[in-house]
Amino acid sequence: MKRGEMLAVALALLLAAGSGVLAEPLKFVDCGSKDGNIVEVNVTPCPRQPCLLHKGVSYTVNVTFSSKIDSQGSKAKVYGEMLHVDIPFPLEQPDGCKSGIKCPIQKGHSYSYLNKLPVKSEYPSVKLVVMWELYDDQDGMLFCWKIPVEITS
Repeated sequence: MKRGEMLAVALALLLAAGSGVLAEPLKFVDCGSKDGNIVEVNVTPCPRQPCLLHKGVSYTVNVTFSSKIDSQGSKAKVYGEMLHVDIPFPLEQPDGCKSGIKCPIQKGHSYSYLNKLPVKSEYPSVKLVVMWELYDDQDGMLFCWKIPVEITS
């Protein structure tokens, strides 16, 4: 192997290792996934927990899960949980079939759900828990997960 090739390989390995750090899976609490099984939850950028969510920024959410049921579609709901009250976070695209999931959903298959979590400028600076739910076409819970976050300026 020539020196230039070795350098290219070393650089590629470093870049691959560096990109893995940015997409490290989060520790999450499963809050009732009945019709699915969560494999991994990623929020980008969130290098450490609790995730610092800056006002005016959109965050990428990627959930890998396997389905225990067949479903024609899916619908997401997101809440901020504070003082035992669930405050709905509006999603631009609640349809899971338009968020990376190839529908119809099939039992035993794995899926990658991909969406954006926009943090609006008017949100208060506060610590809370984000709860993200995905329902199947029979209103069963494909997945539900929670992570602690802090909204900041």
